[in-house]
Amino acid sequence: MKITLVTIAVAMLLMDVCADIQPQKNFDLKRFAGKWYRVGLAYSSPSFARYRSKLTVTMGIVEPKENGDVDMTLWDTQSSDCKSKLYTYKKTAMAGVFTYFSSRHNRVKDITVIETNYTEYALIFKHKKFNKEYSQVSLYGRTQKLRPELTEKFKKFAKQHGFPEDFILTPTPAGM
Repeated sequence: MKITLVTIAVAMLLMDVCADIQPQKNFDLKRFAGKWYRVGLAYSSPSFARYRSKLTVTMGIVEPKENGDVDMTLWDTQSSDCKSKLYTYKKTAMAGVFTYFSSRHNRVKDITVIETNYTEYALIFKHKKFNKEYSQVSLYGRTQKLRPELTEKFKKFAKQHGFPEDFILTPTPAGM
């Protein structure tokens, strides 16, 4: 009986993680466009732990399209390689919320810009459903190093949404 109650409580907590996620009020895609660095990542997948040491700061360019969709080009450095990937985020009826098809996971994922000041940082929430639900919170910056209070805001948000502390990472910027 005790195990059943704990299982139900954990399932309800995970379902509640997405329930209160809302996009940035009055989200402005044109102001959001441009270069961003992913400087923080919290991920709920248990398999994420084995990749912790490989996580690096990545750079992306957000390019709005005329129809409201977004092209996002990401550059990732793994060992001596620099690889780029192009994602097309499809607009939804709600400004600041997009979907995209992940060819790696063969699934549609939801992406929500939950908070940004456009000139310095953005908090992004990604959600996907496989055999269970997985969530990811990313901290993006216009530079590779943000003010400590922004990094703390990201960590606090991730913890408040059920991410364990050891699943919240802020990799060292390249060359630092």
